[in-house]
Amino acid sequence: MLVLFETPAGFALFKVLDEGKLSKVEDLWKDFSSTDSARKVVKLKAFSKFENTSEALSAATLLIDSKPSKGLRKFLKAHCDGETLAVADSKLGNAIKEKLQIDCVHNNAVMELMRGVRSQLTELISGLATQDLAPMSLGLSHSLSRYKLKFSPDKVDTMIVQAISLLDDLDKELNTYAMRVREWYGWHFPELAKIVQDNILYAKAVKLMGDRTNAAKLDFSEILPEEVEAALKEASMISMGTEVSDLDLENIKDLCTQVLSFSEYRAQLYDYLKSRMNTIAPNLTALVGELVGARLIAHGGSLMNLAKQPGSTVQILGAEKALFKALKTKHATPKYGLIYHASLIGQAAPKHKGKISRSLAAKTALAIRYDALADSQDNTMGLENRAKLEARLRALEGKELSKSAGSAKGKPKIEVYDKDRKKGGMITPAKVYNPSADSVMGHTENEEKKMSIDDQTEEAAGEESPVTEGEKKKKKKKKSAETEDGAEPEDTGKKEKKKKKKHADNEVEDVELEQSKKKKRKHADVDEDESETTEKKKEKKKKKKKAEE
Repeated sequence: MLVLFETPAGFALFKVLDEGKLSKVEDLWKDFSSTDSARKVVKLKAFSKFENTSEALSAATLLIDSKPSKGLRKFLKAHCDGETLAVADSKLGNAIKEKLQIDCVHNNAVMELMRGVRSQLTELISGLATQDLAPMSLGLSHSLSRYKLKFSPDKVDTMIVQAISLLDDLDKELNTYAMRVREWYGWHFPELAKIVQDNILYAKAVKLMGDRTNAAKLDFSEILPEEVEAALKEASMISMGTEVSDLDLENIKDLCTQVLSFSEYRAQLYDYLKSRMNTIAPNLTALVGELVGARLIAHGGSLMNLAKQPGSTVQILGAEKALFKALKTKHATPKYGLIYHASLIGQAAPKHKGKISRSLAAKTALAIRYDALADSQDNTMGLENRAKLEARLRALEGKELSKSAGSAKGKPKIEVYDKDRKKGGMITPAKVYNPSADSVMGHTENEEKKMSIDDQTEEAAGEESPVTEGEKKKKKKKKSAETEDGAEPEDTGKKEKKKKKKHADNEVEDVELEQSKKKKRKHADVDEDESETTEKKKEKKKKKKKAEE
């Protein structure tokens, strides 16, 4: 009987010298308590050494899946003719039996035998020291862990975090240096700042020109367009700037070279970041772009940490200060953070940015998880989701979404009922404004003077003698009737209608006056009765007092 034992250095085959001891499983550990007793039970027959770490890793991964490697199959064919083989894994034994037709054994006695061999492994295998075995096992375990986690040096996202941080720092420094060049050279040629707007072109022009008097002799066609070049040369002839020494110009040129070198390095760094993002997170890059995706990964710490976040967190990632301020002050929370700089949100109208950012954040969370955990490295998922988001954006801005009756999103619109309106148009013609109905009765100047004189006389008479309200109203009605008789009416039919209305109004007012007079009389009678009763009571009280006296 042979025993197959796997080690970090290779495969070992041990020959069982006394198979009778396997029947006593409980006492088998005593035979491996010392090296001499262990050598009486098993003896090393053959050893197959791994050539390198990759071979050891491939063999170990196949053994985990209960499959024999190519080297193991050759090793067993050479040394296991007509022998039974004791293995630690029953599935591995079945695979060996199917492919190599070698009888395999797996039971409690074999497992106890494996424990004993493992305890005395360095003594049973000559040339394998303990100090050599420990680093071998550690290295193999690390390699195996990396393989199980699908670890790849191309998937390291720390490079992205460092690259995007450096890119942001470079942008700040480049902007500071460019503004310093403009301010410094502006003392000598201030008009150039308005003619050349781009910072890099400005630095190139200053480095080539030096003193502004040299501008007329130089050719700027490689740097600037023709129109800008002509404007620059004209401005250099009439510039209001001060004179600058050659030493100052040399220092300004050195600063321009620094600006140009920074810009070149920034372009290289951006290309590097773009390639790394397409390798590590292709779907995230397809959705939000390289810079926004890299900033999301840097803010989350790593791609795996970002994959653990829900879509709502991805949406406001980068706006934590605004979020907590809104929660503290009980105001509206922010709708987007770093994701706001994505091109899809930039294309949306202001009123649709919130909806698109929410949809984009949900798709971005899925893309991040796919990039972090999936085996494939294609960007098909990101491109499909981007096409869906673009279609949704077009639907929001151009066309209305399809509304299904009774659904929560698209409820049917209830219109106000109008009896004169059909779907195609109006049943009856619309009412037209009639200006003739607004005609006003004209008053002459003499009549107006008479009205004012009468009002004054009434006021004087009211001061001398009291006049009831009913008499005043009657006088006013008479005056209005006189003015109506004096005026020339436009239509006789309208005049009759107005008279009828006025008569009806007069009757109503007369009835109201009579009712008010009756009420006043009743109140006066009640007051008289009350006064009489009070006088009678006083007389009775006086009589009682006299009778008592």
